[in-house]
Amino acid sequence: MGGDTAAVIPAANEADRIAATVRAAAALPGVDLVVVVDDGSSDQTGRVARAAGARVVRHSRNKGKAAAMETGAESVRLLDEDAAPRHLLFLDADLGDTAQAAAPLIEPVRAGEADMTIAVFTTRVRLGGHGLVVRLSKEGIRRATGFEPAQPLNGQRCLTRAAFEAARPLAHGFGVETALTIDLLRKGFRVTEVEVDMAHRATGTDWRAQLHRAVQLRDVARALATREPLVTQNLDKLRFKR
Repeated sequence: MGGDTAAVIPAANEADRIAATVRAAAALPGVDLVVVVDDGSSDQTGRVARAAGARVVRHSRNKGKAAAMETGAESVRLLDEDAAPRHLLFLDADLGDTAQAAAPLIEPVRAGEADMTIAVFTTRVRLGGHGLVVRLSKEGIRRATGFEPAQPLNGQRCLTRAAFEAARPLAHGFGVETALTIDLLRKGFRVTEVEVDMAHRATGTDWRAQLHRAVQLRDVARALATREPLVTQNLDKLRFKR
C-alpha cells in the first residue's frame, strides 16, 4: 500500500522536540505528509519543524489544541485536492523519537477495520494531579456511550477523513478528545484502543502545570456538559474519589 495518511501535529513552543517528532512521523508506514500547526509559538517551533521536513501552518496567536487540529486537517484536505482523502494521524509535538511507535494506530484504519483508533501508552508517565481530569472524561464517556476507555485523554489518534468530518465542529481546547470519542460512537463509527510504546513529556507540579490542568478540567467539563449534562453534576464526587 502506498502513502494514504497524513500526520497532523499541533505544536506550541516545542522547538526542542518537534524535529524528532516530525522525522519519526514521516518514517511511519503509510504516512506521506506531515503537517505541523505552529499554534502561536514564541520560539522557533515552526522553523525547526520546516527544516525537519514538515509542511508548517502558523497561527498568529495561540488558539488551542482543537483549533490547531482543525487547521491541520483543513490543510491536508486542500493538499488532497481531487485525490482520495488521506486518513488523519494526530500526534502530540513532544513525542520525539517515540512517535515512531505509532504504526499500530494507523494499521486498523488503513485496513478498514476501525474508523478511529486511540493510543494506550504501555509506558505510563506519572502526571501529578492528572487523575481528576481523566476520571471526569472516562466517566463522561461511559455514561454517554457505555464505552470505558483506558486513556480517554490520549491525543494520539488516527481517523478516517469521514470520521473526522462527522465529528466537526470539534469541541473547544482540551475537551476535543473526550468529545471525539462520544460523538463518533454515538454516530455509529468504530472506535478501538491500541497499545503503543510511546511517551511524552510529563506534566509537572508547578503553578504552570496546575493552571494547565485547571484549563483541561474546564474544557473537558464543557464538552461533557453539551453532550451529557448529568455528568458534570458528578464533578465533586470525582474530585474526592480515591
